[in-house]
Amino acid sequence: MKKELHIFFTSLMFYTRIPCPKNIDHHPDYLNKATRYFPLIGWIVGSISFFAFYLFSLFLSTEIAVIFALVISVLTTGAFHEDGFADVCDGFGGGWTKEKILIIMKDSAIGAYGAIGIVLLFLLKFKLLSESILIFKMDTSISILQVFLLFISAHALSRLAAISIIFTHEYSRDDATSKSKPIAKNHTWKEILGSFSFGLIPLFVFSYFHYQFLFAIVPVFITRYFLARYFQKWIDGYTGDCLGATQQVCEVVYYLSILFIWKFI
Repeated sequence: MKKELHIFFTSLMFYTRIPCPKNIDHHPDYLNKATRYFPLIGWIVGSISFFAFYLFSLFLSTEIAVIFALVISVLTTGAFHEDGFADVCDGFGGGWTKEKILIIMKDSAIGAYGAIGIVLLFLLKFKLLSESILIFKMDTSISILQVFLLFISAHALSRLAAISIIFTHEYSRDDATSKSKPIAKNHTWKEILGSFSFGLIPLFVFSYFHYQFLFAIVPVFITRYFLARYFQKWIDGYTGDCLGATQQVCEVVYYLSILFIWKFI
């Protein structure tokens, strides 16, 4: 149990800005095992984001509360995944060879593709979340618990989609100094089982109220498939930025899927 707690806190430290015990560091062995808790981190980030939304919705409009929820989510993770998304936009938008793409993604400066991508990403998140919650509010059978589950399932499932790429594809970079390199090694059934369990449980609970929501798995993993295929084609695998971009895109696809299912299925 003590070792599992250490692994969990390693995952929490790596993927968020939440304070952890002083004895926790980025040891490669623990980072490798920490992938099993990546979707569980989504539970935490999603919960914090939801409570920010709920608090601000008590005295502000739904749209403004959603903005604050997004802000708190970014502060909680330190824009970890958003930064990866921006780097992927810059890298694949401006590079035409594997070497050039990797060099651009390694650059800490954000370019035009990254800036435009981030703006559009947050516009989509804001609009889809706001519209989903407003529609839910119009249905008296929808409780605040289900809105909470919307936040949790989005963060958990999108993180599962992202982390599952490391189970099926090779890491692209050769340099051992990369911060994300340790998570790409020696995965066991514990990492796979842990990731899928924590990634799917919130959606299963959410679908208890509306079983159709289970169908959201399909577009999310179709998106994951084509993103992984695209990364494989251009850089022979994936990087940490690719995982971050996958998480962000799959989160948006999930919101879009839930909204579509609610309206048409």
